[in-house]
Amino acid sequence: MPGTPPVPGAGSPAGAAPEPAGGVLPPPASGAWRPGDPPGRRRWHRAPGPLRLEAGGELPEVRLAYETWGRIAPDGSNAVLVLHALTGDSHVAGPAGPGHPTAGWWDALVGPGRALDTDRFFVVAPNVLGGCQGSTGPATARPDGRPWGGAFPFLTQRDQVAAEAGLADALGIDRWALVVGGSMGGMRALEWAAGRPERVGALLLLACPAAASAEQIGWASVQLRAIRADPAWRGGDYHGAGPGGGPHAGLGQARRLAHLTYRSEPELRARFGRDPQRGELPWHGGRYAVESYLDHHADKLVRRFDAGSYVVLTEAMNAHDVGRGRGGTAAALRRVTAPALVAGVDSDRLYPTAQQEELAAGIPGADRTRTIHSPYGHDGFLIEVDQVAALVGELMPPPAARRPPRGVAGSR
Repeated sequence: MPGTPPVPGAGSPAGAAPEPAGGVLPPPASGAWRPGDPPGRRRWHRAPGPLRLEAGGELPEVRLAYETWGRIAPDGSNAVLVLHALTGDSHVAGPAGPGHPTAGWWDALVGPGRALDTDRFFVVAPNVLGGCQGSTGPATARPDGRPWGGAFPFLTQRDQVAAEAGLADALGIDRWALVVGGSMGGMRALEWAAGRPERVGALLLLACPAAASAEQIGWASVQLRAIRADPAWRGGDYHGAGPGGGPHAGLGQARRLAHLTYRSEPELRARFGRDPQRGELPWHGGRYAVESYLDHHADKLVRRFDAGSYVVLTEAMNAHDVGRGRGGTAAALRRVTAPALVAGVDSDRLYPTAQQEELAAGIPGADRTRTIHSPYGHDGFLIEVDQVAALVGELMPPPAARRPPRGVAGSR
């Protein structure tokens, strides 16, 4: 929209000139972080043993990349866990630079004096198990030294949380002061709270469901088919290919479709309308501006992400069901003991607010659903940082803002 400040992942504005075809290097077969690449702010946790998986079998080796901000209290009581969405990573805050192709995706939320105040909190953000930015996933090596590729096992959100619990143990964190996540990160945050309620002190869920719906699985299945139909997919075993040899066409198509579900129709209409891309004629082989916008997002993703991770993580999202094996959704939500806030984005067509209302109604420590007002659709939980910061402040007010206990007079 005109006047909209740039946001991470927002893409090129309507009418922007396309990148010239000549001189543009082809993307690597995988945009995954690889050993030997600059580590940036990453640290690593290696599990002491194999991880047994919910679907059967095990991962013999598990390594999680993570980043931290602030200092941990001696008893670990000030730790906050921030969980990223599908194509996010551990780089929640900080500039782009060696090892980090993009700036922090919630940069304005984390730091001294910000909602997640690093003078007060020890903020931890892991790259999800199955991801591609330093954690064990399809692009990493299995014990025999070859990339996992298509042999990487099926993961669920519970497997990913089990790996994150191992990281918490290694950091000396018995109980998180706050667990926060949106979209796929919200699914994991919910799993933390329902599966390990004694380890979650407070819970903030943004734009996520109790279980993936048929429509959400349907949208995802089309994206998975686009990747697997790419001849360069090779059953997931493409990581040894040279630049341009990966399943970029399929991953790009998946991103185009996904991005349409992440934004809202009113925003796309106001931002692009039926305008052609500058210098192009749609009736003569050119593109509309909205097509250029989607192409831009596709090109960015194939250069910084891994198609195998996209498949593994999308399948894990499809498997998300907090009630599985717990007596159904209502019984599972009653397991959550933490005070909780649940917020939806009013223009979200991918995870509509009815799903957040179900969460707020079923979690004993939640009350009414909060609403993030945004024209940007599902991406509003990433873009509307001021509103997210207010939710953090409501759930975790600064010490000076806390009310005294009942019967105790406040100072004058």
